Amino acid sequence: MPKQNKALAIAKETAILTAAVAIIAAAVFFFLVPSHASVSSISGLGIILTNFVPLPLSAITMILNVVLLIIGFFTCGREFGAKTVYTSIMLPVFIGIFERVLPDFTSLTGSQELDVLCYILVVSIGLSILFNRNASSGGLDIVAKIMNKYLHIELGRAMSLSGMCVALSAALVYDSKTVVLSVLGTYFNGIVLDHFIFDQNVKRRVCIITAKEAELRQFIVNDLHSGATVYEAIGAYNGEKHNEIITIVDKGEYQKLMAFINRTDPQAFITVYTVSDMHYRPKPQKAAGDCQLSQNAL
Repeated sequence: MPKQNKALAIAKETAILTAAVAIIAAAVFFFLVPSHASVSSISGLGIILTNFVPLPLSAITMILNVVLLIIGFFTCGREFGAKTVYTSIMLPVFIGIFERVLPDFTSLTGSQELDVLCYILVVSIGLSILFNRNASSGGLDIVAKIMNKYLHIELGRAMSLSGMCVALSAALVYDSKTVVLSVLGTYFNGIVLDHFIFDQNVKRRVCIITAKEAELRQFIVNDLHSGATVYEAIGAYNGEKHNEIITIVDKGEYQKLMAFINRTDPQAFITVYTVSDMHYRPKPQKAAGDCQLSQNAL
């Protein structure tokens, strides 16, 4: 039975990755290729190279991805994993299928600007699915990891630099309008990806001083099923001692928490900070009656 469950889980994961790659390939074929823009991707670089190499885009993308995977394994180890290998190979396969089925395809929108905009929106959906499944489409992700390891450039900045280099390569072939669209497309593609991917993981660090401390602690533990840290705070004005409750919650939990505070103690003092990442070691669950809280996040 466990083997069957494992097989089903692998099949489900493969189906999700395949669907995500199909979305990315569709974005490239139906929007990026007609626009001639080279927006922050290996496929964008492939579009430029089709003007110099007598090969279809699918073949060029396959060659670039395989070369980068080999370089990645030798320089950064096996951290890319089977998922990245699978998606890197399947992307040009899907592009090749589109090329065979629709060999004379031009543009769905008839506008270069709209093609770039539609590409950004559609490809971000596919990439967000991959990233949230702990996978990637290969290509520039590998370049960024190599730059991060050997040039000590932050991963996000390395992605931006490599993407801009690809975008600027449009100047070798196309006019200034296409180059500007490529650069702007790369910039806005990063913004949209941040919204689709990173904003989903953003949490809030809420610091609360309230007269309803016991009720609030019980709500956090029993209703939000979260943790908290309690600090003793001393007011600078009159030297009074208060307990400050600090908890980290996601978007849905934050709304419930604020609604509870507004009902029970509208006069509570609250400060809120954005938390983009957490690293912690999960601790055993405490009994429901235990009033001592501990925050898992460091």
